[in-house]
Amino acid sequence: MVKKIFKAIWHYFRKLDKQLFVAVCLVSGFSVLLMYSLVQNGVTSKNSQMYKIQLICLCAGAVVALVMSALDYHKFTKLWFLYGPGALGLTLLTFTSLAYKPVESADDVAWIDLGFTTLQPSEFLKIAFIMTFALHLSKVGDKINHPMNTILLCIHGAVPTLITVAQGDDGTAIVFFVMFACMMFAAGLSWKYILPCLIALPFAVWVLWTKIMQPHQKLRFLVLFEEEPMSNPEFADIAYQQYWGKLALGSGQLFGKGLFAEEYVHVPEVQNDFIFTYVGKCLGFLGCIALVSVLAFICMKILVDSRIAKDELGRNICVGVFSLMFIHCVLNLGMVLGVLPVIGVPLPFVSQGGSSMVSMFVCIGLVMSVYAHSEKNYRVFYDAN
Repeated sequence: MVKKIFKAIWHYFRKLDKQLFVAVCLVSGFSVLLMYSLVQNGVTSKNSQMYKIQLICLCAGAVVALVMSALDYHKFTKLWFLYGPGALGLTLLTFTSLAYKPVESADDVAWIDLGFTTLQPSEFLKIAFIMTFALHLSKVGDKINHPMNTILLCIHGAVPTLITVAQGDDGTAIVFFVMFACMMFAAGLSWKYILPCLIALPFAVWVLWTKIMQPHQKLRFLVLFEEEPMSNPEFADIAYQQYWGKLALGSGQLFGKGLFAEEYVHVPEVQNDFIFTYVGKCLGFLGCIALVSVLAFICMKILVDSRIAKDELGRNICVGVFSLMFIHCVLNLGMVLGVLPVIGVPLPFVSQGGSSMVSMFVCIGLVMSVYAHSEKNYRVFYDAN
C-alpha cells in the first residue's frame, strides 16, 4: 500500500509542470514581500493586513493549482452549467445594492461587499469564460467559419465584454475582448472574417471616439500626448497618478533604493495597479527587468504548453490563459510607463488583491492540468505495474 502511494506521488510530480509552478510562486512570493515593505515603510497604514491576506491567498491559490493539475481538465469544462451561470450571476450582483467601490474616486463599480470582505467577481468570470469558450470552440471544431457558428461564438464573447463595459470597468472589458480575439484566431477563424474587421476598424474607432466615449475617457488618452500635463488644469487630475508613478519608477535608477528605504515618491494606491513603480523605486532598472523577464517566461511557458496539448480543448484553454496573462501585463506596464491610459488592470501575481491572486492561480492550475494530461491515455493516479 505504501509503495503504491509513493509510486502515485512520484508519478504526479513527474508530470507536474514544475517550471511554470515555481515561476508563478516566485513572483507571488515577491508580491508578498512588496506588500510587507509597503506596510513597514509607512506607504500604507501600519495596521494594514494586506501582506498577510496576500500570503494566505498565495498559499490557497498554490494548493488549488496543485490539486487542479492532478485532475483532468475535461472534468472541469463539463461542469460549465454550474460555474458559467454562477460567475455570471455573481458579476451581475455589482448592479445591486451590494456594489462597492474600494476607491471612492473610481468611476467603475466592479466589486461586491460581502460584509466581512470584498470580492471582484469579474476575476472569476474570466476563468468561467476561458473554460466555457474553450469548450464552445472545441465543440464547433473545424466548422468555426460556418456563419451561424461564428455568430454564436461572437455572442458568447460579447456577453462578458458588454457586462464589464456596463460596470464601467473598461480595462476588464478590453481583457475579455482580447481573450475572445486570440482564442478565435488560434482556433482557425478565417481571414474572410478577419480582413473585413480590420478594414472597418478605423471607422469603428471613429464611432467609439465621437459617439460612445465619455469626456473623462477621452482625457485619459489625450493626456498621453500632453508634454506637461500637471501644468494644465484640464489634465492635472487625470495625470496625477501616472505622473508621480513615473517619478517613483525612475527614482530607483539602476540598482534601486532597497525594499526598506526611507525616501519614497508617493503614488496613490501604489499597491494595486501601480505596484511596478514601487519595484522600480526599490530595486531599480535591473529589478524591473528581472520581474518582466519572469512574467515573460510564464507567458511563453503557457504558450509552449498549448503546443503539446493532446486535443483542441486543452489547446484552447492554454491560449485563453496566455492571452489573459499577456494582455494584463501589457496594459499594466503600458499605463505605468505612460504609453497607455490608466484603466485599472492589475499586474498578474504582483498587484495586491486576493480575488486576482486566487483566480490567476486557478488559471495556472488549468494549464498545469493540460500539461499533466498531454499524453493520450494519461491519468495522474493509476495503478502502475
